[in-house]
Amino acid sequence: MKHLNEILSKTPNAATSAESSATSPATADDPTQPDTCPICRGAGFVRRPYPIDHPRFGRAEPCECILREREDQRRQRLTRLSNIGALSRFTFETLQPRGRSGNDATFQAAIQIAQEYAQDPHGWLVITGPSGTGKTHLAAAIANRRIELGHPILFMVVADLLDHLRAGYDTDDQELAFDRVFEHIRNAPLLVLDDLDGASGTAWAREKLLQVINHRFNLALPTIVTATAPPTTLDPRLGTRLLDPTLARVLTLGPSEHSQYTEVGGMSRQRLAAFQFRTFETRIPGLHPEEQASLEAALQAARSFAEAPQGWLVLQGPNGCGKTHLASAIANRALQDGHSVFFAVVPDLLDHLRASFAPGRETPYDELFERVRNADLLVLDDFGAQATTPWAQEKLYQVVNYRHVAGLPTVVTTDRSLDELQEVNPRIVARIADPRAGAIIVILAPHYHLGRSIPPPSPRGPRRAR
Repeated sequence: MKHLNEILSKTPNAATSAESSATSPATADDPTQPDTCPICRGAGFVRRPYPIDHPRFGRAEPCECILREREDQRRQRLTRLSNIGALSRFTFETLQPRGRSGNDATFQAAIQIAQEYAQDPHGWLVITGPSGTGKTHLAAAIANRRIELGHPILFMVVADLLDHLRAGYDTDDQELAFDRVFEHIRNAPLLVLDDLDGASGTAWAREKLLQVINHRFNLALPTIVTATAPPTTLDPRLGTRLLDPTLARVLTLGPSEHSQYTEVGGMSRQRLAAFQFRTFETRIPGLHPEEQASLEAALQAARSFAEAPQGWLVLQGPNGCGKTHLASAIANRALQDGHSVFFAVVPDLLDHLRASFAPGRETPYDELFERVRNADLLVLDDFGAQATTPWAQEKLYQVVNYRHVAGLPTVVTTDRSLDELQEVNPRIVARIADPRAGAIIVILAPHYHLGRSIPPPSPRGPRRAR
């Protein structure tokens, strides 16, 4: 996809009117570009000085040079100016009518609404939903249809848009200067802002984005916005405009097949599938009776939890005793029942949360944190092995406390006793050990393969069964 600076170097802003553009010294013919229109200077549209009460006030209109060009020339030019780049293949014809799952009636209805908007874009179209639900494809299909119909559009990924605006402060090229780029974006006849909540920028960047949106809101300029998070979770100054019933229509796409399972720490979907209840061994040679009984009790508790997941299930025992196997089997059952699962190895999860603060991350911190907190089933594997920085403990507490209050199904595995965890963060232990919220199952069996070479830790905490 071409960058905006490449495009604007060839296509300056449209004039505010045909008359003023033709007489301004700045719009004289460029000898290096003899074919540049002296009226619109290559932008393809103009803004005419209609009275404020005129129905066309503030709207961009095709320049005379556009009305004279051939159809094939027009399409090539509009594609070049649109910044659509490789997304030109994303059309209504290449969309899967019922979504990637093949059975998504909501997506089918969204396509119909998008096709109607492409024919006559008025107001705003806001498309939200998890990654992989087709938001960008739908927005690009509208843009490509507008190009087919001979109308100019501008397609911008928001993170790239903010980068272009920042770069405009550091150039001596007048065509790339901030003011010109900013005006081109604000006044595009149809603007597509892709991945609105995917840019974790500075306060300055957020302010510039708000100015773009506020300008287009005030003039009711046709705009398409895609975002992963619902507008209610965004900055209120953005959210109120995206939800304005007099201007915006919101399409919420359902979770995709790929978004049902999220992992941090290496438990891939393929690896997870290998851990089933039927493959969990409880009769291991050399076990003491109480050790075998603890395995059987853990298997029964995990099966019961999987049948009706509610509250907490804490699996406590030495490394390799089968805790992760049982947690994975519960996750497999939840996926089979159509629930979303977030499987996280706790130290890796905290690393991901820290890294997600960095600008330009594919999954920003707020989105990742919300997915952890609100998953239908959350598995916190290897709890207690995380770094004990105040930041890490606070993030863990926020997750644990939220799910405790909401009663969301959560499975925790740990090789630490409750007394050891209590020393690190008593607030977390107070939630996961709450007898009203779930059960703690202690597995006494040693490591599956190493046997008694690693002695099991003393539980020293309360033992409870469901």
